Amino acid sequence: MLENVNLDKKLSREEYKRSEPALQERLYHLEKACWDQGIPSVIVFEGWDASGKGTTIAALTQRLDPRGFKLYPIAAARTYEQQLPWLWRFWLKVPNRGEMVIFDHSWYTRVLHERVDGALPEKLWKDAYRDIVEFERMLADDGAVFVKFFLHISKKEQKRRFQAIEADPLEAWRVTDGDWNRNKEYDEFLAATEEMLELTESEFAPWTVVEATSKWYARKKVFETVIGAIEARLGPNAPPRTEAIDAMRNADLRAAMESLNGGGL
Repeated sequence: MLENVNLDKKLSREEYKRSEPALQERLYHLEKACWDQGIPSVIVFEGWDASGKGTTIAALTQRLDPRGFKLYPIAAARTYEQQLPWLWRFWLKVPNRGEMVIFDHSWYTRVLHERVDGALPEKLWKDAYRDIVEFERMLADDGAVFVKFFLHISKKEQKRRFQAIEADPLEAWRVTDGDWNRNKEYDEFLAATEEMLELTESEFAPWTVVEATSKWYARKKVFETVIGAIEARLGPNAPPRTEAIDAMRNADLRAAMESLNGGGL
């Protein structure tokens, strides 16, 4: 599957910036509609290290009402959590009615990093596939919208990004020996990812592979996928699309945002 993904897809910064205000405004109105109608949503981000998950999430949430969503960056289970059923810590983070929950990494760590790193016996990570599908089915049956992303870049592109980060004295700390080891084990992670996508794809919680070589293309695809999924769930209750965005109103806001971010977004 992943070897057939066209990673050369691109979008210019200018094209993305022209579309971003309308995408952000649309998602804001959909967030409010879900809140008003009590529809929860779960957005999962998985992908290669340095594939842009964090910056994509930042763009996605920039104009959302912070009262309506929660973001959970997921790290390795803590000692006491390892003594409990493995999905316990994720059950504590499922969305309330009308709430959007975003996961930067998720329960899929069990069948990716913990599997490849040899942290789990084979039986446990294989059993996790069934646990995951049942977990997601229960949430979907309870009304949750599921959107799952895997941000995909090549081994060569990942190495190039690691080197670029290390060249910046203020950012070099972000790249660890573990990151470089995972780059060396790229093919093993690729095989594990292929199996994960195949065994956890479902009608109620589908995967979207995002071609992430171009960060602008990746962000636009993520926006459009989330918007499409929520609109489909809301159906006739979705707020009407506006034909145009007030360009003058957004110009000052966009300039201020870019000034605060040093033009990096």
